[in-house]
Amino acid sequence: MRLTLRVWRQRGPEQPGAMTTYEVDGISEDMSFLEMLDTLNERLILDGDEPVAFDHDCREGICGACGMVINGQAHGPERTTTCQLHMRHFSDGDTIDIEPWRAAAFPVVKDLVVDRSAFDRIIGSGGYVTAPTGSAPEAHATPVPKPVADTAFEHAECIGCGACVAACPNGSAMLFTSAKVVHLNVLPQGAPERESRVLDMVDTMDAEGFGGCTNTGECALACPKGIPLQSIATMNREFLRAARKAPRQAWPV
Repeated sequence: MRLTLRVWRQRGPEQPGAMTTYEVDGISEDMSFLEMLDTLNERLILDGDEPVAFDHDCREGICGACGMVINGQAHGPERTTTCQLHMRHFSDGDTIDIEPWRAAAFPVVKDLVVDRSAFDRIIGSGGYVTAPTGSAPEAHATPVPKPVADTAFEHAECIGCGACVAACPNGSAMLFTSAKVVHLNVLPQGAPERESRVLDMVDTMDAEGFGGCTNTGECALACPKGIPLQSIATMNREFLRAARKAPRQAWPV
């Protein structure tokens, strides 16, 4: 296939960026999208130009590092991660626009690479269970009903890629945060920190500059792991429950 690529190029966070057009030829339909970008970068390097910077790691759809907006859609036309998107979903002669995640809380580092450390800070504020020291408890010491375990596993699938934020017209991180809150709050192991977890994580999410949720649903449609939209409603209930129990001065502002 021969393709026209319009790629966002930006040298650094403080530098202006612009779309740059490239022509690539000899693209196989069996290539992944990242392999296609590798082909472009090989040509740029041979020509003495700077290659396009983009995030990636596992290339197996597990780590969530490979996020980019393709023709206006987070991760592209298929509900999968960019590394698992194959060129058979495009046609010979297509023009493809490739941009970084667009969100105030995800500043561009270079080209298609954005700083997603805001997610790390949300996790750090409460996305964990405080474990006591000592020997590991017996695996069956705390029974977990099957429906609860299924809900926890469903939400634990979130890989933190940021597609939900990129797809949301408000740049909201509600789907990501709710996945992390619900994953732990439904389990008995997460019960001791249930209230503080949701209050602290929502507070950190707001402080990081993410937009508000207006229930457009684009986040759930773009999520490659299928985190359900009702997770947000569950987190809202958890937040209201915790806020009623917490002292007024402890409420997030």
